Amino acid sequence: MTRRVAAALRAVLAACAAGMIVAAPAHADKTDREKPINFSADQPAEVDFERRVGTLRGNVVITQGTTTIRADRIDFKQNPDNSLSATAYGNPVSFRQKKDGADEYFEGFAQRAVYDGQKQTLELFDRALLKQGSDEIRSNYVSYNSATGIFKAEGRPDAPGVEGPGDRVRGVFQPRADNPLVPGGASKTEGGEPAKESKSAPKAAPLTLKPDSSLPAKK
Repeated sequence: MTRRVAAALRAVLAACAAGMIVAAPAHADKTDREKPINFSADQPAEVDFERRVGTLRGNVVITQGTTTIRADRIDFKQNPDNSLSATAYGNPVSFRQKKDGADEYFEGFAQRAVYDGQKQTLELFDRALLKQGSDEIRSNYVSYNSATGIFKAEGRPDAPGVEGPGDRVRGVFQPRADNPLVPGGASKTEGGEPAKESKSAPKAAPLTLKPDSSLPAKK
């Protein structure tokens, strides 16, 4: 093993020990902050129209463009650039936002969520779940930056009175559509032309990356 390979391996192991950081090809819809902020709640609201801040309780729903937050309670504000920032509490809180330039959404669920529209970041605390299509990541803390498409997951102990995933990170990445090992995936020759499928060659089974469920969960 060369020094360069050994150094790279140590870096990967260090990243795994701290949590999981993954790049995802997704960005928030850029037009959201140009839209009005709409909110509704079952209970009387505490809203300061001059400062553009408020607290809502009871089946709360806040929307701005493609962004939707649902929770039992939400403390929110309108930022100087018209974007929305909010801290939401619920069982669970749900967050949904459309990707820029695509008819797809990413979704987040947790007991508490902190969204900063100016920084385009979402933090999920306790029983956190972040989904993009059929791909997902679960832990007790997940942060996501929709401007860069990077999310980070950390294993943390369960909050008092909350049964969650504990200090483990779990996730599923489905097979890529362009994976040549997956039926229907694109396979090309060296010249760039699609390769002819051999009638005698058996088709490869779909590959799915999943965490090793045989490993005991930490207490």
